[in-house]
Amino acid sequence: MKFSLEQMYPNIARWVYEHEGWIEIGDRAESPLTSFVRAIDCGGMLWFGKDSYESLDEALQDLDAGLAVVLKEIYGE
Repeated sequence: MKFSLEQMYPNIARWVYEHEGWIEIGDRAESPLTSFVRAIDCGGMLWFGKDSYESLDEALQDLDAGLAVVLKEIYGE
């Protein structure tokens, strides 16, 4: 059975589609940011993760959980 990204990570989907925020994934040596994954909107960075993860899936799980908290703070839901 296949699962869509929206099913596996509903808060990431809500962040991108409803809130119109965006995410950044990856490292850049010249960047002052050390987090591997970040959630940003027009007001700036609202969530950032750890410097590294064992897998991309682990990073996305952390992002989805972090965005659940952020979205609840913004929308109260």
